Amino acid sequence: MRPAHRARWRAVAALWSVVAAGAILGPRLSLAQGKPGGSQPQLISTDRLAELVAAGEGLTLLDVRVSWVDYVQNHLSGAQWANVETFRAGEAGLPFQLLPWASYRVLWSRLGVRRDRPVVVYSAGISLDKDATFLVWLLAASGQPQVYLLDGGFAKWEAEGRPRTQTLPRFTVSEYSKGAFRPETATLEDVRRAVERRDVLLVDARSAVQFQGQAGAQPRRGHIPGAVSHPLDDDLEHRDASLVWKPVESLRAAYEAQGITADRDIIVYCNTSTEASHLFFALRYLLGFPKVRIYLGSWTEWAERQDLPIETGP
Repeated sequence: MRPAHRARWRAVAALWSVVAAGAILGPRLSLAQGKPGGSQPQLISTDRLAELVAAGEGLTLLDVRVSWVDYVQNHLSGAQWANVETFRAGEAGLPFQLLPWASYRVLWSRLGVRRDRPVVVYSAGISLDKDATFLVWLLAASGQPQVYLLDGGFAKWEAEGRPRTQTLPRFTVSEYSKGAFRPETATLEDVRRAVERRDVLLVDARSAVQFQGQAGAQPRRGHIPGAVSHPLDDDLEHRDASLVWKPVESLRAAYEAQGITADRDIIVYCNTSTEASHLFFALRYLLGFPKVRIYLGSWTEWAERQDLPIETGP
């Protein structure tokens, strides 16, 4: 065989070895930096996670179910429990605000998060994924290279009879490496300008009854003028007795039918920003929309301000 041919075959063999490694280890996230927030999280199935756990792959598992009792009674082996309210606090009277970057570095260290290990986040599943998607969003904003959301959450894992434990995880706490914290957020002024200019699309992740003004805990009910209603549970479906994400093409078609398209500058909001993170996960990570931000103050901040306009109805 001629040297040129041998070199060509060696290149082909090397390429196939990379493809084979990907088939064995599963999808790896790109480390390329995109818009603020860095790496792009994605879904992982219970089947794939079970394979990785059985193979002894080095993973960091984070359980963000609301109740610590549920965690103590049963969780995935090696999973560390974290309450979503650990990751935010009030600031100058406004609730649900993000913490300083230094605080997240401490939290990631205490939870065993390392940049050289993939992180898998799961919620209860039956109560939707909003707490899990919020944590995924924060990890991505921290530049964490590989972040996955367990499709179907703990409910699907348990329904399939997969291994669970009451043993608490043991790991060595190490300092989370330095970097930049770039959450994709929108401020009150950003949203006010969007209402005035109508050049940014506002998308409301709350339930239809809250959007229409028929329910809500805030002093005023309704929605931000011009917003499109897309409740977060519209992105999920029941499959094999589990609540999972709809296929990507179904998601894309549903959003596009509402005029929510990749060419738009989009701000998503809800009551406290956790529900909005669910839409953010769909639009930014699953569909690849380039310009999506979360309005952290959300309806709680907007409704409390008597000087800001609101709308009611569908």
